[in-house]
Amino acid sequence: MTAGSFEGQYVWHPAADDRELAQACTDVRAGRYLSAYNVLKDTRTAFEVRAHRSLVLASEAADSDLAERWLAEEPSAEAALLAARVAMVRALRMADAQDGRAGALVRIATAACGRAAKLLPQDPTPWVAQLALARFERSHDPAPKGMLTAPPGPWQLFSHILRLDPWNREAHHRFLAFFFTRHGGSASARWDVASFLSHRAPLNSALRLLPLVALVEDYDPSALLADSTWLQPQWTATALGIYQNWFPHTARYRFTPVLDLAYLAHALYMAKREFEAREVLTAMGPYASRMPWSAFGDPEERLTRARRSCGLPTPGPA
Repeated sequence: MTAGSFEGQYVWHPAADDRELAQACTDVRAGRYLSAYNVLKDTRTAFEVRAHRSLVLASEAADSDLAERWLAEEPSAEAALLAARVAMVRALRMADAQDGRAGALVRIATAACGRAAKLLPQDPTPWVAQLALARFERSHDPAPKGMLTAPPGPWQLFSHILRLDPWNREAHHRFLAFFFTRHGGSASARWDVASFLSHRAPLNSALRLLPLVALVEDYDPSALLADSTWLQPQWTATALGIYQNWFPHTARYRFTPVLDLAYLAHALYMAKREFEAREVLTAMGPYASRMPWSAFGDPEERLTRARRSCGLPTPGPA
């Protein structure tokens, strides 16, 4: 299936319409790594795709020994990157589960990131993986001037990544996540960072979505009129600005940016801009992501409700 069409069921797999990645995921689950090598080597200069592909592959490989076996048999930059990503995924999963082994896994992941960075110094992806682990160390680098709260954080590591790739999508999202309350941050810091990072990005950049990510993170269903937040003029204007300046460019993306489209579609739907939300949901086709819908309940039910409200077809009986 292709984005822009809908044949009656959602496709939740993060590979979406990246068919080469989907095939590599199938091979990884079967214990084979050759196609993983090919899809990663193909992205040595396409850092955004490389980050996405390596993360999806790592999620598939995290419950097996494939990454370790590949690195031992063929120690390439791609093998080292997948090993670093797998170690990162395992550490984050353990930490989120409040497992006592998380500390040891963080140290293993940090070492793996350093090894991958040495093999391909121009690749920001190992540093991005290390940035995802920064919340366990609570770095206290001073913030740059011009911010309201100037929250300390892993600014030096983030700056190093930006020197390699100024608009690295995952790096910006990982950095913002450092300031989430559930990761030890604060609401004031989260909003300050989201605003600072989004406003320095080009108007047609997906990074303009960062405040919408922070808005979902801030959602409290018990708060009075919580679902009316997106109807406030500032948030309606933010969503419409992204729709006007970024959304038209997504048709030229190498693969459908499902997660970013989902955040935009959700914001437009919550702002009761059904016409614009319909266009974004249509562009997603059958591909779906659990966020941001899962922050509001069952993701499939919430997505289906949005599609139905916009006059789009919804899944039939399985």
